[in-house]
Amino acid sequence: MTISQSSNKNTKKNIAITKWVLRLWASFFVGIVLLVSLFVLISNGYLGKMPSFEELENPQSSQASLIYADDGRLLGSYFIENRSDVDFRELSPNLVNALIATEDIRFYQHSGIDFKALARVFVGVLTGSNKGGGSTITQQLAKQLFTERPGSSLARVKQKLNEWVISVKLERSYSKEEIIAMYLNKYDFINNADGIQTASSVYFGTTPDSLKLSEAATLVGMLQNSSLYNPFRRPELVTKRRNLVLKQMYRYDYIDQITYDSAIVQPLGLNVNKQGHTEGIANYFREYLRGWLNDWADSQLKPDGTPYNLYRDGLRIYTTVNYDMQAYAEKAVREHLGKDLQPSFYKHWEGYTNAPFVFDEEDSEEEIEKILQTAMRRSERYRLMKKANYSNDSIDIAFNTPAEMTLFSWNGDFDTIMTPMDSIRYYKHILQAGLMSVQPQTGHVKAYVGGLDYRYFKYDNVTQAKRQVGSTFKPFVYTLAMQEGNMSPCSKMANVQPIIRLPNGTFWQPRNSNKKFEGREVTLKWALANSINWISAQLIDKYNPSAVVKMARNLGITSYIPPVHAIALGTPDVSLYEMVGAMSTFANKGVHLKPIFITRIEDKNGNVLERFSAESNEAMSEETAYLMIALMKGVVESGTGVRLRYKYGFSNPIAGKTGTTQNQSDGWFMGITPKLVTGVWVGAEDRSVHFRTITEGQGANMALPIWALFMKDTYADDRIDLYKGDFEKPFKPLSVEIDCEKYDARQRKKFYETVDDF
Repeated sequence: MTISQSSNKNTKKNIAITKWVLRLWASFFVGIVLLVSLFVLISNGYLGKMPSFEELENPQSSQASLIYADDGRLLGSYFIENRSDVDFRELSPNLVNALIATEDIRFYQHSGIDFKALARVFVGVLTGSNKGGGSTITQQLAKQLFTERPGSSLARVKQKLNEWVISVKLERSYSKEEIIAMYLNKYDFINNADGIQTASSVYFGTTPDSLKLSEAATLVGMLQNSSLYNPFRRPELVTKRRNLVLKQMYRYDYIDQITYDSAIVQPLGLNVNKQGHTEGIANYFREYLRGWLNDWADSQLKPDGTPYNLYRDGLRIYTTVNYDMQAYAEKAVREHLGKDLQPSFYKHWEGYTNAPFVFDEEDSEEEIEKILQTAMRRSERYRLMKKANYSNDSIDIAFNTPAEMTLFSWNGDFDTIMTPMDSIRYYKHILQAGLMSVQPQTGHVKAYVGGLDYRYFKYDNVTQAKRQVGSTFKPFVYTLAMQEGNMSPCSKMANVQPIIRLPNGTFWQPRNSNKKFEGREVTLKWALANSINWISAQLIDKYNPSAVVKMARNLGITSYIPPVHAIALGTPDVSLYEMVGAMSTFANKGVHLKPIFITRIEDKNGNVLERFSAESNEAMSEETAYLMIALMKGVVESGTGVRLRYKYGFSNPIAGKTGTTQNQSDGWFMGITPKLVTGVWVGAEDRSVHFRTITEGQGANMALPIWALFMKDTYADDRIDLYKGDFEKPFKPLSVEIDCEKYDARQRKKFYETVDDF
């Protein structure tokens, strides 16, 4: 081969190499251009919806509105997603370390996409081995915030590309710490635990900043698949997953060998605190607030001009309720009804065919059937069947066909098989209760128990129910005697049966349930303490029923009260809410404050939207209010409420009033102390269901013990520090004497002076 031929050959070879290199570079640059173009198209939303700059800066997610007790403890929430965001500074280091070690060890080194992890995934695909996932924490956040579930492999590829672009944008918009917080806030830990704040509470009864190592590892382990790793359903599987997280933490030196060995043998340590509309503390109170807050939110506009949404906008509702007092109130209801009164009621009706209904034998079956049919038509089962257009015959068959169901009992829920009609009759035996407690100087409601168990009994016995109030109404009659008649608790009246001519020409002759001292003069204090009907009847006749109604209105009673003489004995139907508010007036020196439940509402950023205070009006003079307190002290000192002294051991000043309605259908007790006024009602859903004897059915037996149990726990709690002293006297000296010995001495002196003058 000549030199010329060799040279030509080398030249051709060089040209070929050059062309190949040029093609390679051209392909490279074309690939770069195509890749850039692809990401430009993705970024501009041509391959799927892409979040705007505003959306990246303010990613939207539904946040639960939180209800707080007066000390800042959480009472509950209203939500579609039970979520409440926290800041990175509120996350336990255990949680952050577990997350990074398990999900994204190079989190602080990449800018949203971990190319090493992607290469590992690619090699795994080629070799058929599982080398772990390639998604970063930022990509997982992007997937949660802005992408939808793909319906095909191609759609999944497009989604993955979208996630990459969004991840890069997120990394430019937020710090690493903010991304971690956003990811944990957004994740659904199931069981109504949306986000790390709620999950910490639901599973471990704590907050994210207080999560222990094992707890943090459990929650991070759930991030792979919370439905699969559900602590309530698969604790053993969750424990294995937790230990894998701990192993990763040990592998990357977040914990040492000793800590790891100790942690993996620990139980899950769940401290279950389920959250939902029917779960947790103060269910009835929260449900009452729901209706009020929905109306409030509809009338309040956000900066964008739309009304607030109670379930999405993360409002912060600060209530007047004291968490511990609420717990004590619910405990008192459970203890008295569950351990004492309900068992007594069952025993009381044992062996009676018509139990628990009180009717004459001749019409009992017809009346009972009416009650049961009415209850059937009010039931949720009936409503749903009617909505589904079932015929009446089909509905009757369904209600009389045995079915599996879970029923309430004080010994716990139990599964059984019975007809829905039988279950309705079963529930007619259950005695109901309501309790409300108010701070008289502020009108703040401190405890609110609307019923036994909101899952089974939706009717609220504090604000919804209106029942006959019995003798608890009598103080309103006596108030007129103190204010208009210049009388003293020591003033005396003849305990004789009045014959009162009514405006329609008929005569009214009330009866006494207590025959003691009939025909003799008795003090007003003794008469009220022993609920003497004859004295109340004489007083209302003297001061006029319309004046009594007006006084009740001044005290905050808004329910209809007919201006008739019989109201002196407690015939009106009034709510417990109204009665407690009225009784609080006496402890607040005659000034009525309408009970309130909320002090302020804030938006999710802590901006105060509205503050609340109680409406007030002067219902009576300070002296009249103090005289009424002196009168009602007699109820506890020697009257129908005396068991507070001899049985429950209370020695501090207490004013009160028991109430028992006709046939013992309703039992009441209103207990008044200087700094707390609490009312209790007990009775069955139907007024035809009750104890047959006054001994068991009186308010002192049905309602008073709940007050006593509640107050014992409240007084014993040093954190509450409830005042035990006496009621404050009026600033001005009293115009009448309330020491009955001194009063009698003065009356005798006046008598003899009059005789001498004569």
